[in-house]
Amino acid sequence: MTGQDVTSPVVPGVDLALNDRLLEGLAAVQRRIEEVVDHDDEFIAGAARYLSDAGGKRFRPLLTLLAAEVGRTAADVPVSPEVVDAAVGVELTHLASLYHDDVMDVAELRRGVPSANVAFGNATAILVGDLLFGTASKVISGLGAEAVGIQADTFVRLCAGQIRDDRPVPADVDPVDHYLGVLADKTGALIATSARYGAMFAGCDAATVLLLTEYGEKVGMVFQLADDLLDIASDAEDSGKTPGTDLREGKATLPVLIARASTDPADERLKELLSGPLADEDDLQEALALLRPHPAMETARAHTLRVADEARATLAPLGDGPAVQALRVLVDGVALRST
Repeated sequence: MTGQDVTSPVVPGVDLALNDRLLEGLAAVQRRIEEVVDHDDEFIAGAARYLSDAGGKRFRPLLTLLAAEVGRTAADVPVSPEVVDAAVGVELTHLASLYHDDVMDVAELRRGVPSANVAFGNATAILVGDLLFGTASKVISGLGAEAVGIQADTFVRLCAGQIRDDRPVPADVDPVDHYLGVLADKTGALIATSARYGAMFAGCDAATVLLLTEYGEKVGMVFQLADDLLDIASDAEDSGKTPGTDLREGKATLPVLIARASTDPADERLKELLSGPLADEDDLQEALALLRPHPAMETARAHTLRVADEARATLAPLGDGPAVQALRVLVDGVALRST
């Protein structure tokens, strides 16, 4: 993964020297992940590597490396071991959450392979997720007390967001506000920490760390909003995940909430289908067929693009260097997955 890759840039249009450094940084992150998840027990080692080996976008470590580039003082200075370990910590935390998510969602496919719960069973998938959370914490512990505190706060927000996602919306809370708050915790928190760590361990000043943390949280919101749209709009071959998972579980994502609020009599059947979990495959496919062309999808996409605009706006005080340009393009890449 070293050397310039101008045919497949890490971020489209990225400065070639920056692209080369990002590729080298991601390769260092991958080597470190392989090192820290290794285990004397061959089965445990394989199960811990399972989703990592399946691929994935490595979005969170990429964001850590890009945020660190904002604080780079010399082009020939290699990425620091602290930045690499920070990137490893956030990626392992993310991977751990996927093992747990697939159990809770009864998912069948993840990254184009059978999900961990299908491959190993629910109990083992949960325990491997726990093992990876522990491994992430051990890696982060080497970065000092402040990093440990940030990791703990992030983990609390991840869990709180997941709990709230699995609970009914309180009667006195607007469902859309509730949904967006869940997204901020469940996805925004870890992506915000990814950017925060990169800025911190590259020596950025406090104001820049704060800006990049805010940027990361908004990008995290965009990431999850786009993912929720893709869960409806894409098929398994395109996304590598089981489509309609949220509908199957009865989770009310933004397009679902918008469709439920429709007053058009023509939407009565769709609203009936969206009133709860869709365990029946025929009902699920009918709901997908009705929802995919529905105006609710376009309204949700428009909201996603507005949050992307807000994320880009947070970068304005940072100038227009190659790393900041790449961060702007990164937002577009995340948001436009849903269009």
